Amino acid sequence: MAEHLRAHDAALERLKSLHPKLIDLSLDRMRRLCAALGDPQDRLPPVIHVAGTNGKGSTVAYLRAMAEAAGLRVHVFTSPHLVRFAERIRLAGTLITDEHLADVLDRVEAANAGQPITFFEITTAAAFVAFADVPADLCIVEVGLGGLLDATNVIAKPAASVIAPVDIDHREFLGDTIAQIAVEKAGIIKPDAPVVSARQHGDAEDVLETTAALAGVELTLMGRDFDAWGERGRLLVQMQDRLLDLPAPSLPGDHQFANAGLAVAALLALGDPRIDEAAMGRGIASAVWPARFQRLTAGPLAERAKAAGADLWLDGGHNPHAGRAVSRAVADLAARDGRPVALISGLLANKDATGFFTPFRGVATKVFTVTFEGHAAASAAETAAAAELAGLRAAACDGVEDALTRALQLEPKPHVLICGSLYLAGEVLAMSPETWPT
Repeated sequence: MAEHLRAHDAALERLKSLHPKLIDLSLDRMRRLCAALGDPQDRLPPVIHVAGTNGKGSTVAYLRAMAEAAGLRVHVFTSPHLVRFAERIRLAGTLITDEHLADVLDRVEAANAGQPITFFEITTAAAFVAFADVPADLCIVEVGLGGLLDATNVIAKPAASVIAPVDIDHREFLGDTIAQIAVEKAGIIKPDAPVVSARQHGDAEDVLETTAALAGVELTLMGRDFDAWGERGRLLVQMQDRLLDLPAPSLPGDHQFANAGLAVAALLALGDPRIDEAAMGRGIASAVWPARFQRLTAGPLAERAKAAGADLWLDGGHNPHAGRAVSRAVADLAARDGRPVALISGLLANKDATGFFTPFRGVATKVFTVTFEGHAAASAAETAAAAELAGLRAAACDGVEDALTRALQLEPKPHVLICGSLYLAGEVLAMSPETWPT
C-alpha cells in the first residue's frame, strides 16, 4: 500500500535510479562536489550539528521548536525520510517544495558532472544549496551515519556540536565497541564550537573528553556539568549557574526529558539571547517528531484499533538502547490501566533484534512480527525467532494488517506498539495522507 502513495515522489525515484543507496563513508567526494557548487556549506546560518546513536531526531525536534517559538527562521536537515523525500529538507520552517527540490537537484547533478557520488551525498549537497539560498537565523543539521566521515561533516565551523547518547549500532560501518563508535560520533567536534553531550557510557565519555581537549573546546556533559529530569509533571534542567523549570516535553516517554534537556543545554551554549526561557518552554511543550513513540489517531490502522477499543503507537527505534527507552514508555501505559501490550515488529536483517526485544520481556504479552519491502529487511520468521530468543512469545504474520488483526484479538484490548524500524514506520505512515509528516 505504501509504494503507490510514494510513487509521486519524483525526486526520490530520480535519486534511486541515478545513485543507488550506497554507503561509502568518505569526505573526498563531498568536498569535490561542494567546491563545484561554490561551497554552500560555508554560507549557512549558524549551524548546530547533531550526532549520536539514539535521540538525535528528537533532540533536533526540540531545538527547532524552541528556536521557532522565539521567532527564529530555522533550516533543518534530517534523515531518513518517513514518507516523502522532502521531509529531509525544511527551509525556514516549511518543507521544501517539489519544484524547488527539483531545481536544486538539477544544479547539484550538473555540478557533479557524472562523477561517483552516493545517494546521501547528493541529498546533503542539495540541502546545503537550498539552505545557502534561503535566508534564515539558524540551521540544524543531523548527521546521517557516524560523524567523522559523514557527508554533513564538511561543515567546518559549526556554532555548536551536540552528541546524543552513543550506543552500539551500524557495526559494519562504525565499529564493534562503544569506544570505536564514539570516535566516529566525536568527529563533528570542531575548534571554537562548544560541545554539549547527553549522558554517556564511560567509554564514550572518555573519547568525547579527549577529542574535545584536542580541539581546544570545553565539553559540557549531562550528569556532570548539567542535568535534566522530570518532576511533578515538569522538566527541570539544572545548569551550573541556573535552574530552568519548564513544561514537560510534548513527546511521550521518560527518555524525552533527557532529549529535551540536551536541547536546552545546547541552546544555552549557543548563546542566542533571542531564545529565552519562555521560548524554550513553548518549544518543549509543542515539539513534533513523527514515529518516535507517536500515538496514531488517524489512518486505517488507527481507526481499526479505536473501533476495537485499543490504542495504537508507532516508534522507529531499532537497537537495544532504543528498545530500553520505548519499553519503559509502553510499560508506563500498561501500568496505568493494567491492559496488556502487544508489539507489531519488523527489523532490518543487520540489527541486533534479540537485543532490541530483550527489554520488552515482562512488558509485552506477545510479538506479532512482519517484514517490509526492500532495505534488507529480516523475514517475519527471522524476527519472530529473535523475539523468542529474548524470552517473548512471538508469531510471524503476513503483514501489518494481519498482525493488527491478531493483536486486537487479545483481551483485555491491548496497547499496540508498531516498532523496530523507521522503514516500517514509514510504510505505516504512508498508508494515508492524513498521517504524512508535514
